[in-house]
Amino acid sequence: MNSHLKHHAFGLGEILHELRHFLPAQAPLKDFVHHNTLHAFQHLPFHQGLKQAKTQLGYQGYLPLEAYRDLFRSGKIKGQLLKNLLEDHFGLAEANDWAVKLLDQDYQEVSDAKVGLLRNHWKSDYHFNLDKVTHPFLFRILAAYLDQGISIWSFPVEAKGFLDAIKVIQTQSFSSIIKSKRALDLLFDPQLSLEKLLDILVGDPQSYGWYLFDQQFAHAGWSGMVSVLESQPESLLDSKKICLEDVIKFECLLEIDALDQKFGENWIPIGHRFPIKTKDLFENNPFNELDLVLQCWQEAYEWSYYDEVLAGISAVRPQSKASGIPSFQALFCIDDRECSTRRHLEYIDPECATYGTPGFFNVEFYFQPEFGKFHTKSCPAPVTPKFLIKEIASHKILVRDPHFNQKSHSLVRGWVSAQTLGFLSAVKLVGNILKPSSSALEVSSFKHMDPSGTLSIEYKGQMEEGLQVGFKVEEMTDRVEGLLRSIGLIDGFSPLVYLIGHGASSINNTHYAGYDCGACCGRPGSVNARVAAAMANHPMVREQLLTRGIEIPVSTQFLGGLHDTTKDEIAYFDEYLLSASNTQLHQGNKGKFGKALEFNALERSRRFDTLKPNKSVGRLHEEIKKRAFSLFEPRPEYNHATNALCIISRKSTIKGLFFDRRAFLNSYDYRKDPEGKALTKILGAAAPVCGGINLEYYFSRMDPDKLGAGTKLPHNVMGLIGVANGADGDLRTGLPYQMVEIHDPIRLLMIVEQDPEVVMKVLQANPATYEWVKNYWIHLVVIDPFTGTFLRYRDEGFEPYQPESKIEHLDHLQDKLLSSKENLPVYLIDSL
Repeated sequence: MNSHLKHHAFGLGEILHELRHFLPAQAPLKDFVHHNTLHAFQHLPFHQGLKQAKTQLGYQGYLPLEAYRDLFRSGKIKGQLLKNLLEDHFGLAEANDWAVKLLDQDYQEVSDAKVGLLRNHWKSDYHFNLDKVTHPFLFRILAAYLDQGISIWSFPVEAKGFLDAIKVIQTQSFSSIIKSKRALDLLFDPQLSLEKLLDILVGDPQSYGWYLFDQQFAHAGWSGMVSVLESQPESLLDSKKICLEDVIKFECLLEIDALDQKFGENWIPIGHRFPIKTKDLFENNPFNELDLVLQCWQEAYEWSYYDEVLAGISAVRPQSKASGIPSFQALFCIDDRECSTRRHLEYIDPECATYGTPGFFNVEFYFQPEFGKFHTKSCPAPVTPKFLIKEIASHKILVRDPHFNQKSHSLVRGWVSAQTLGFLSAVKLVGNILKPSSSALEVSSFKHMDPSGTLSIEYKGQMEEGLQVGFKVEEMTDRVEGLLRSIGLIDGFSPLVYLIGHGASSINNTHYAGYDCGACCGRPGSVNARVAAAMANHPMVREQLLTRGIEIPVSTQFLGGLHDTTKDEIAYFDEYLLSASNTQLHQGNKGKFGKALEFNALERSRRFDTLKPNKSVGRLHEEIKKRAFSLFEPRPEYNHATNALCIISRKSTIKGLFFDRRAFLNSYDYRKDPEGKALTKILGAAAPVCGGINLEYYFSRMDPDKLGAGTKLPHNVMGLIGVANGADGDLRTGLPYQMVEIHDPIRLLMIVEQDPEVVMKVLQANPATYEWVKNYWIHLVVIDPFTGTFLRYRDEGFEPYQPESKIEHLDHLQDKLLSSKENLPVYLIDSL
């Protein structure tokens, strides 16, 4: 609860403000970007936030007690680390008593939530299931009003807002939405207010807030979507005017209408029979013994892995500085799926150098493809670009599919289509199941941009809808300089520097945007990679960079590309611009990338039950590609599942370590950033982006029914904005179970290589970033580059940490790679 609400009575304006703050903040499917599911509690320390979320809303933030005990018995939670933790928390005298409680004592887990208690009386005491009567109709109306293209017919009324549209339909339709006289009079009352409706339903003003929380969290998905669209109307391509207060008014009218039809107008308001005070909903709740037990288990679970990671970093031996220029340099997104790609590439060509940076490559813009009616954001979600990149590809021909023609759904043509196309579709469906192949249903990362088209990268004086089309030379220079300085690449340039964005391809996958690049607002990074490469190759940009202390040789060329993380394929852009010598080098490098992707596919294949590991690397790669086309495959890839780390350091600091694709890797050289200016930008993005991804996976795994989307199997797409179970269900927020089933739910450990004083200065100067660390929604360890010691953030300071784990040294990674489908330990490896 916000502090200002503690001191006086709740007004409805304050209640609505708090309601918007607590509701899920998940955007429509096209803009699906990961975030902290419990953002409303982030101002609290992590464990206190989980306690409040459970008590207020019934959310589960921990595994069941027996699950932790099983992890301990299997060795995933290490005894020595658990012992150290208990002694640290409770002292030597009480540590053994708490160990007994953790390992043997029985507890009665209580999961009753406050939200829902008041409205439950409709069913238990009034013997009327109000939700069953009102929800199906409410959900259908909202889905129809917000529809973005699923429905053949649009919502019948173009009005000033949602409630106005309801009024028009009510007056012009043969059948009535609202049937009882009192509810009808209220609908058309020009002085209609939410207070008036709640006075009828609830009666007691002190209960209004609690009732609204009960009502809206009974369908938190739809209410959260409306709240997001109210504050971010640009999230819909076909914009709709809607606000949460209007939807609440409509639902209250539906409830009054249902109650009047059931009981007449003489029923007693629920707040009069069952008085309850809204302020009690937000009171702080102290920890009980079971809470402390679960907290200790979760901390021990997390540090059992973190300790391995830090022990691995300790085991890396300093390497002699490489002499000469790398054979090539490749910039990848920090995405954890690129962790293994970079590792394979570096072992195949030890002379190359790879870097990690947010996959929008420091160029923020809206993108409008050829034939596109709308432009879409291609940068981090919180950023509002001022630039537009337009695609010019007049040669492009749109492939049409008769199934997606509106005329095929009319009465006569629909019948004809069903008798003709329907039969052919059935044959095609069987063929796709037996032999998966590309189709019109596929969402392909390579189709996001036409590589043969041109992009309006340089500003020519054109403006569109308040956006500048293209960038001025100085604006390009600023972005290229920012990109290169952030990763420490300001000299020693190779002849070829690759900028490799990433995206994904799949079919029958509603959460496709969650598989693409989060730094590009849930879209493939192809346009960003191509634009950034063109900027870095611009002669006038090179001249301005030289005046800023960055000299890029004339022979160096930047080349954009896109890695499809589902198929493990790479496409390169504008290869025809390469010089003859660089073309020759590029042809050799393409073979190295291809081999790295084959090993990457092999590493991924061990997770998939339908793939047999006794095939050649090439055959396995082909099988991996087919998963992107398969209609019956709910797991085209596992995306960010297993993510646990964000490492901000030089590559040499972690050279040779195997993290099993669990690490976001952001390149950073503390020697070139003594004041922490680059680190400020890195942490400002890494905490909410990587932390948000991590926590969405964490909570979707911990509570798949309430904080996750449950299984994909019964999901129906609603209006192209969300998914629901069946035709009349609430929108499901969070991630489907098939995306998180292999995920170990632990918080993100952020490891930063820099002077601890600089790190603390950067954090304290940026409260939004510091909140993540200070309240332990992510863990932080600093590597002091001058002493090599680890410093763990704790109680607003740093304390030394000495890892206890022993790391296995492997000659060949493949000796262990296919031995298990589970997460593998940290290894120090010599070769693939």
